[in-house]
This record gives sequence, structure tokens and C-alpha cells, in this order.
Amino acid sequence: MKRIKVERTFTRGIALAEAFVYKKIELKASQKLLSNETEIAENVEKFEEITQRVSADLEKLAEESAIFQGHLSIANDIALKDSVLNRIQNEKENVELAVENTINEFAAMMAAIDDAYMQERAVDIQDVGVRFLSTLQNVDMNELKHINKPVIIIAEDLTPSDTSLMNFDYVQGFITEKGGVTSHVSIIAKNLGLPALVGAEGILESVKSDDRVLFDASTGDIYINPDEDIEKELLQKGEAEEKFKNEIMAKVDLPVKTKDGKEVKVYANVGSTEDIKQAMPYKINGVGLYRTEFLFMDNTHFPTEDEQFDAYKEAIETLGNELIIRTLDIGGDKSLPYYEFESEENPFLGWRAIRMCLDEVEIYKTQIRALLRASAFGPIKIMIPMIISLEEYRKVKEIINECKAELKSEGKEFNENIPVGIMVETPAAVMLADVLAQEVDFFSIGTNDLTQYILSVDRGNQRIKHLFNSFNPAVLRAIHQVIKAANDAGIEVGMCGEFASDQNITEILLGFGLDEYSMAASETPIIKEKIRNLDYQAAKEKAQKVLACRTVEEVNELLGIE
Repeated sequence: MKRIKVERTFTRGIALAEAFVYKKIELKASQKLLSNETEIAENVEKFEEITQRVSADLEKLAEESAIFQGHLSIANDIALKDSVLNRIQNEKENVELAVENTINEFAAMMAAIDDAYMQERAVDIQDVGVRFLSTLQNVDMNELKHINKPVIIIAEDLTPSDTSLMNFDYVQGFITEKGGVTSHVSIIAKNLGLPALVGAEGILESVKSDDRVLFDASTGDIYINPDEDIEKELLQKGEAEEKFKNEIMAKVDLPVKTKDGKEVKVYANVGSTEDIKQAMPYKINGVGLYRTEFLFMDNTHFPTEDEQFDAYKEAIETLGNELIIRTLDIGGDKSLPYYEFESEENPFLGWRAIRMCLDEVEIYKTQIRALLRASAFGPIKIMIPMIISLEEYRKVKEIINECKAELKSEGKEFNENIPVGIMVETPAAVMLADVLAQEVDFFSIGTNDLTQYILSVDRGNQRIKHLFNSFNPAVLRAIHQVIKAANDAGIEVGMCGEFASDQNITEILLGFGLDEYSMAASETPIIKEKIRNLDYQAAKEKAQKVLACRTVEEVNELLGIE
């Protein structure tokens, strides 16, 4: 038996099955250069023909999965097409070589951006390139479609094309060497409710097809050809988890209120209408965070007003419940492939989010107009990120009022009383919470950035990641201060950071007076059930004890965290 440990985990569940080790066929383009105008014309024609075939395939796949809509956009990207045609016509490269070189160039540009999400989109570009080359060479790339028995997929990484024809009835779980929480395999696993581990370094060297593999996605433990004791122990744990999962899923329709009658909202965090559709089985009360940056990041240009309007309108009509939409939150760890940000020594403290939007007013007004127009179709709220002062909020309100006046003059409908709130994710907003609460319509606490800023810890720095801890009394006191300010002012307060889905703190947040928890949709059933089993009065008493704690150790001891 061999054991491997993955440090970072993002799903739950136990999987046991034979390994299916997937190693991609390496396609190589012909290196032949073209010698005359006839060959050039033939290769241009072949590229146009192949583009049509690839686009037709992607259109069919896009009907089943929204991610292929992005691949379709890549395949038909004007800049990409121009680059291929330039290589054929001026560099005399044959169509295979022109496609390969162009794809490598575009993917390298994306991978060079200092942003995990954009780096993982480089994989999508490479995936489209493989689709072009395999079509040109008439090669069947997808052996995964031939799986006909229960397996755990072991791979370096998995792309949308890899999984597009896979029969998930046979897939028990995924383990990949590469990837992060926003990679395709992570998204697929969460959507399907399958256990998965990414970043399992050395797994391909340690396991071969038909080895028995057992892994615990919640702890990151992987066992290759496990002994009977380990197998029995984890399978029993898996059965208990599955039983509990089925029990709480049977209750997703029930009201979310404590034993003594305190009602609480449990919302989902999403980035698209597709995410909303996948959240619907969990019977979410609404969406506490719609991340509009993905609409911008997955594009080749700033989305137009109509493009944004269509996206927001589709989202609210699909959801049919309260939808809190965060305005553009770009910069820091999120970049755009078509917009050049100046290099900054401290991008998380730099020109980002609302700071960028207040400078690039026309870009911001385009989004605000689209949001206002979409508000005519359902209960949308606008949420402003990275606020540090009342002046910033007032400037945003001025822009919103300008947009309202413009839309009125154009005869376009919108909700005149659309609520406008803020994310509380900076120490400044915490200190001014009582002041801000007098003017904003709601608060939503973003614990990821707030923890980083309060503790002065870069959450991406591996050397000091152990210091990033939202259970630090400084963070807990800040959260309490914000919630109290909102409660005193009579406005709603929610939380949309990862902390909202941590069962260890659910009772304390309830005791502080939190009105709404927002998280990944798959996490909502367990938090709903946790709240139903709590007593609000008891939670308030325990919350006061937590506020008296002086160290993380004291907090952990009080909450029973090992």
C-alpha cells in the first residue's frame, strides 16, 4: 500500500475503484513550409473548412455545457483567425503548423498573466487547439469515452473536451496532478457531486491503470492498493457521509429557521446563469453573490451594454428570487486579456475593483445601465466591492442616478428603487460600518479579502498561509462590529466569503446577528440543516463568549475545533 497526501481540498466524499490512468496523445503538426501560391490558397481553404467543422461540433457541445460556448468564442476569435491566416499567407506555414504556433502563442500570453483563473483559461485555448489538430489529422483523441466500468480517473489535467463524451455513470472520482479550484475538473466534480483532488503531485508516477485506488476528498488522503483495514474504515465513513447527504438533501425544501423560530437566508455564490441552473436542485433562497467579472474575463472585449443586459436578464429570470450582483471586481488577482493593467508592487492594495471603475466611468456606466435595465425583470440588488469611504459610495450613487436619468429619457424600464449595497472587505469599511450603514441599503461581508487585509497576510503566499485564519479574534471582532452596525441601522447583512460555509462558525455568525449566508450551492444543504438544529438565544450567548477570546487557540477550544 502506498499513501499520498494532497494539502488543499475542496470537495467531500470517499471513492474506491480501479484507476484509469489517462495520458493524452501528443499531436505534432507537420513542419512543412508552403512553396507556392496554390499551396497557400489550399491551406487557407482548409483552415476555413476546419474552422466550420470545429465550430459545428462546439455548437452541439455548447447546448449541453456552457463552457463550450467559451471554446466556440475562442475558435471564432478574430485575432486568432488573423494570426493563423497571417502565418499561412506570409510565413508560408502549413495550416497545421500555423494553428499549432498560434495556439501556443495565445496560450502562453494567457499563462503569463499573474492570475490563477486566467492561467487556467490557457488550458481552454490549448484544448481548442487540440480539437483543430485532431480534426485536421483525423485522430480520435478521446479514449475516455470508452470507459465501461467503475473507475477513478487519474490524469495530469482534464479539459472540457476530455470530459465531453465521458459516461459519468462509471466515474467514481477524479485525481489530477495539475489544476486549482477554478479548473475544469474542479467545476465538473462540484457540479456532479463527485469527490476529486487536484494538485496531487507525482500521482502519475505512483499509480498505473487497474491499481485499486481509495481516496478521501475531505482530508486529501490517497491510498494505492489499500489494505483491508484502511479500506473498511474509509468505506464506513463514506457510507455515513452519503447517508447524511441524502438525509439533508431530502430537506432542502424546508424553511431555514432555528429551533426557536429565527429565520435565516441561505444563498448561493455564482458566476453565470449556468451556475444558477446547476444550483436549482439545492432549492437556494437566492443568490448572495453574482460575480460579473467572469462575464468580462471570458470575453475578448469589454461586454457591450446589450450583452451584459442579456446576461443579467437571463440570470434573474432563471433564478426568480433575490439576485445580488457585484459590479466589476477586476485587478489584484483578476486580470483581463484585452486590457493592460500597469504593473504594481502591491496589486491587492492597488488600482482595482471600484477604484478602477470610478476612473473608467464609461465602462462602469455601461454595466450600471445594463443592471438597471435587467432590474425590470426581477428582484436585483447592486453590490459595490472594495469600498473604503462614504465618498466612494456617494460617487457610485451619483453614477447610478445619472444612468437612471438617461434610461428614463430613453423610455427604458428599470426598478427605480433598486437596492444598492456594499461588500465589507476592507478594514476601513469595518471602522466606518456605523457611518456607512446610515446610507447603504445592505452589507455583505467578504471574508476572504477582509481576513487578508486585517491580518496583513497574502493568502497566495505558501510560506505564510498558516497565518491566514478567519478564526483570529481580530477578524471575528471585525465581523461582529459590521453585523452590529447593520443590525442597529436596520439593514440586512450577509456574508459571501468562504467563511460562510464553515460549519465551525455557523452558530457564532448566527449569534452575532447575520441575516444571510452565501456560499457554493453544493454547501447550502449542510448549512441549512446546521441552522435548523441551532437555538438562536443560545447562539447569542456563545457568540459573546467567542468575543471574549484572546487567541485563536482559545477560539478553537471554545468551538471544539481540533
